[in-house]
Amino acid sequence: MISGVVTADREAIVRLAVFGKQSQQERISAVVDSGFTGFLSLPRSMIHDLELPWLTESRAILGDGNEVVFDVFRATVNWDRRRIDIIVHAAETTPLIGMSLLEGFEFSMQVRQDGPVLIKRMKPPSKKPRSRQ
Repeated sequence: MISGVVTADREAIVRLAVFGKQSQQERISAVVDSGFTGFLSLPRSMIHDLELPWLTESRAILGDGNEVVFDVFRATVNWDRRRIDIIVHAAETTPLIGMSLLEGFEFSMQVRQDGPVLIKRMKPPSKKPRSRQ
């Protein structure tokens, strides 16, 4: 389980570790953003410090309708006590956690200052028995 807190600005914040090319580690606070379909966004300065390998460019349409081009990198993060490889988008904003990183997890929060944020791994769906005909 991953836990965090809701800020006075009503942002759900969680902390996670991002590992770089030389296994250097950066502990970050990131905002959970349900409008972001990617895994994680990081500022270029952090991507540079971690020496993350560049993969490609990607286009996205922002909430205001503007289309932007992002550089895409590869990183490893510690997520729910496991190290996983993910895609990182370069964006000059507060680090954002997107829906791709949340896939397979249940996300809940109490929307008030200092309210708890919980991200919990979901159980796999149970298989329905086949009916006999």
